[in-house]
Amino acid sequence: MKLLAAKILSTCFGIGFFPGAPGTATSVVAVIAYVYIPALHSIPVLLSLVLIALVLGIWAGRIMEEEYGDDPSIVTIDELAGQWLALAALPAGLVPVLLSLFFFRLFDIAKPGPVDAAQRLPGGWGIMADDLLAGVFSNLSVRVVLALLTLFHLPFSL
Repeated sequence: MKLLAAKILSTCFGIGFFPGAPGTATSVVAVIAYVYIPALHSIPVLLSLVLIALVLGIWAGRIMEEEYGDDPSIVTIDELAGQWLALAALPAGLVPVLLSLFFFRLFDIAKPGPVDAAQRLPGGWGIMADDLLAGVFSNLSVRVVLALLTLFHLPFSL
């Protein structure tokens, strides 16, 4: 029963079984949810959901690693939390949302420096930490791009 619950939660109710790119699929679903569920634009709501995903991901990730080995690709609750963190408190508009998706996937896949180091934490901590850090880096990167667009008087809201 514990494994079943961990499998359901860690795969974001089955999105983790998407063939080929389950992490990207989960990130896209996280973005779609953000766009179409206005409550997710509330910082307290979004950060509360990220915290809930973190706690559930640490618990379920440990169980999934015991069953499937290190950081199984079907575990995508980390992408959900990381993508939502990448979107937190960004200005409204399609450009910021798409930039957050682009940068999050870039940092999650490339795993530069600290993101790579974070994934080496034990158990579910490592599964979650690298994606949360990728989400923070993504959010900051989007802010830099938007600041540059504003500096050069280029519109970014669509």
